[in-house]
Amino acid sequence: MPKDQRVEIEANSKEVVFEGRVWNVVTDRFDFAGVELTRDYIAHPGAVAVIALNEAQEILLIRQYRRPVAAYLWELPAGLLDVPGEPQVEAAKRELAEETGYAAASIEHLITFHPSPGGNSESISIFFAEGLTKIDYDYVQTGEEVDLQPTWVPLKEAVASVLASEIKNSIAMLAILTLARKLGV
Repeated sequence: MPKDQRVEIEANSKEVVFEGRVWNVVTDRFDFAGVELTRDYIAHPGAVAVIALNEAQEILLIRQYRRPVAAYLWELPAGLLDVPGEPQVEAAKRELAEETGYAAASIEHLITFHPSPGGNSESISIFFAEGLTKIDYDYVQTGEEVDLQPTWVPLKEAVASVLASEIKNSIAMLAILTLARKLGV
């Protein structure tokens, strides 16, 4: 069975060529197979997402505006690993509360992936949550988050939307199909 293998190849040099608000663009020079290579990539802190399922077999999606693709996308509650020392599962719980106002009775790791490993160091862990309860959560949404629209969608309908390319967010797509497979939907 194929399995990705982490390998640390020391950089001959590393330079931050662009420093952004959330992530930086880095240029690495390193030896590979006897040749020095130069690669530019986005250095990303990583992220978490939550696919939440209720008793009616509906998942909780949010509609969020995304400037780079000029569209409102259906997505999962998600966010950056931007709190130092915060465990991923706690970040997932925080993002669920911040973006939807829900807490989960149970939450477990579902899958982890690299969305664009050729040019981005980002790793995203998706968590599966059940037993949701509406809570009061003291968080002020800003930017595009002010227009979030949490909506319960039947899992089967979400699968059909993914397969019809109506849901295009890669995190949501992978989570929906993975959860459907896990549950035999």
